[in-house]
Amino acid sequence: MGNILMKNLIYFLLLNLLYANDQIPGDLQKRPILLKGGNLHTVSGDILEGYDLLFANGIIVTIDQQIQPSPETDVYDIYGKHVIPGYIAGFSRIGLTEISAVKQTNDHSEIGEYNPNVRANVSYNPDSDLIPVTRSNGILIVNSVPSSGRISGQSSVMMLDGWTWEDATLKHPSALIMNWPNMQFNLKKNSKLKEKEQRNKYRDSIRELDMLIRDVKAYHQRRSVKERKAEQKQKTDLRLESMIPFVIYNEPIQIKANDIQQIEAAVKWGNKHNFNITIVGGRDAWINPELLVKYNIPVILMSVQTTPRRRFEPIHIPYKVPLILYEAGVKFCISLDPGYPFDGHIRTLPNEAMRAAAWGLPKNEALRAITLSTAEILGIDEKVGSLDVGKDATFFIADTEPLIQTTNPIKAYIQGKELDLTDRQKNLWEKYKEKYRRLGRLKD
Repeated sequence: MGNILMKNLIYFLLLNLLYANDQIPGDLQKRPILLKGGNLHTVSGDILEGYDLLFANGIIVTIDQQIQPSPETDVYDIYGKHVIPGYIAGFSRIGLTEISAVKQTNDHSEIGEYNPNVRANVSYNPDSDLIPVTRSNGILIVNSVPSSGRISGQSSVMMLDGWTWEDATLKHPSALIMNWPNMQFNLKKNSKLKEKEQRNKYRDSIRELDMLIRDVKAYHQRRSVKERKAEQKQKTDLRLESMIPFVIYNEPIQIKANDIQQIEAAVKWGNKHNFNITIVGGRDAWINPELLVKYNIPVILMSVQTTPRRRFEPIHIPYKVPLILYEAGVKFCISLDPGYPFDGHIRTLPNEAMRAAAWGLPKNEALRAITLSTAEILGIDEKVGSLDVGKDATFFIADTEPLIQTTNPIKAYIQGKELDLTDRQKNLWEKYKEKYRRLGRLKD
């Protein structure tokens, strides 16, 4: 047994060495920094051309024209360049997985159907090699989520910088993660379960959820009684205890649902219990956006670039869903669906917003869908998501405007800490450029 444990320990350490970035986290901001003459994409308001931005102690202090710096201020001329709020991924597994196909590098799933006590942030790996390449594209904040079972656990909003998971945590919990039961019944003759059995299985899943909610309320009531004798007090139940903020105090519940039947059923269930729910996935949300508007249900929309769900749907429907939701008045943001083999693809988040803009969504709204709208849905808009005085200095500087293929951050900050924007891909690029330069096949 001892030998097996030692082998597993060695294997774990080797994996950490093999799949860990060597970048040093940014240092705390020590001196005020003044960015002069940039084009500020505030998102919350207009684009301010030729404006200055002053930040100190990790907070945006002043936005104005011709700000006069103090002697202790570092001044950077960024004339013609663009300052853009850090992009925010509303639903991801960054920090919880490394190589989806290698089980030992995944820490986003637990055994069992109900794990509300699972916390994403304590499993977050700040040394993940996926972090540098993700923030190289301007994604500076992610909502990391557990994934398994009916109730997966609690998600956490993480900043893509820091020595430890404590350093990286911006908000916890951000939501309770729930996967709505499947409602696509197999009606074919060769189905293992008859239609009635499939429907009964679905109803049983809902009944189990309702019983769990009942148990949480009863548990909370018993725990709240103060004058009980010690031997009569309710013993702590970690699963029920962890659900109190969401069931009793109306903290957000993110429900993953794509089919219109799932979406409508989830909304009905949330209303029955007076829950604060968000639909995650929402690929069929375009069919009945009025329902989402009526009950003020936000949507974290997954994957603009995908195929239609049904053969009779127009090929462009997934690309136009953001526009449909926007015109209907649905609060939404754009993210990417995590899961094998796409866990590392969250770096392409800006591309999803670009495609939404290409299919009619106003460009300013497309940018909002991966910044301020995401921050509002996650409950972090007082800190990030736009360039406003009093918010965190979490943004990047680029040579070009946002949401075009050539938008590459040349500097980036999280709470005023300057980030190392190198990554494995950039290092390989430089390595092989040098190789072919030495071979005389590449000119300077």
